[in-house]
Amino acid sequence: MPLDAFMNTFAGNPLDRASERRPDAEWIASQLASPDSLAFPMWNGRPFVEKAEGGGVQIAYIPAKMARELAEGPERLLFLGLWKETAIFAIDLDGESDPAEGPLQGMGAFEDLRRVALTLPATEAAIVATAKAMFEWRRRHRHCAVCGQPTEAVDGGWKRRCPSCHTEHFPRTDPVVIMLPFHGERCMLGRQEAWPAGMFSALAGFLEPGESIEEACARELSEEAGLRTRKVRYHSTQPWPYPSSLMIGLIAEVEDDEGTPDQTELSEVRWFTRAEARDLIAGKIEGVAAPNPLAIAHQLIKAWVEEA
Repeated sequence: MPLDAFMNTFAGNPLDRASERRPDAEWIASQLASPDSLAFPMWNGRPFVEKAEGGGVQIAYIPAKMARELAEGPERLLFLGLWKETAIFAIDLDGESDPAEGPLQGMGAFEDLRRVALTLPATEAAIVATAKAMFEWRRRHRHCAVCGQPTEAVDGGWKRRCPSCHTEHFPRTDPVVIMLPFHGERCMLGRQEAWPAGMFSALAGFLEPGESIEEACARELSEEAGLRTRKVRYHSTQPWPYPSSLMIGLIAEVEDDEGTPDQTELSEVRWFTRAEARDLIAGKIEGVAAPNPLAIAHQLIKAWVEEA
């Protein structure tokens, strides 16, 4: 159930995460063996999908028992939660050979999540993003940060434990402030040299230890564009599984409409009137592009435009 009137792509996971069930290894095993339980594969970070009635795509589920056989142990499995009474799992597959041309042939296809996120039902995009973020974390944290020994997946895949020193490791989420600065009737967007030609977006940066969200917003605007922040207001958040961020969307009033790119994070900045920003997100400015509607940056621009 949405907790707010506005919900970004990858938010709104409808599953009951049933976290209290995760430590119960016998219950997890019984759900994997149940003919009613379902799972969906991911291969090298790509979700397994099939065509949906009426257009678009949907998650291509397989029996959980089949996923258990493909996984050959708990390391590749993740218990995502319950849909009503049905247990839902994900399985992490990798390697060069496409499983859709092997054991999963004829059951679906693996597609890039960015490409299909807006054609998946919103709730399913959120489910897939959860699995992707978890699998990315597990790939990057195979060894204990305390003693360096290999760790093992426990609690349905939501925790890693070191058999050597018994340290428990939990998934990490990296908070990122992403903000649209404005002064009067103009907002500022920036671009990085590595981005597609002509694309401008909101400014962003990681939250540092001992820093509030508002302080991080002001620091990033100062560092990247030389702007002084007056007020900061919250818009929304977006889980961003590339690999494990939480984007904290903000709209920030700044003291003037100057601004200079730092030439490290930003190569260029540009101010847009509300009318220009409206045309930008509508794709009506030749040679200049807004972020994809998939991204919270697009939604921040849209929200500011619609305030008028």
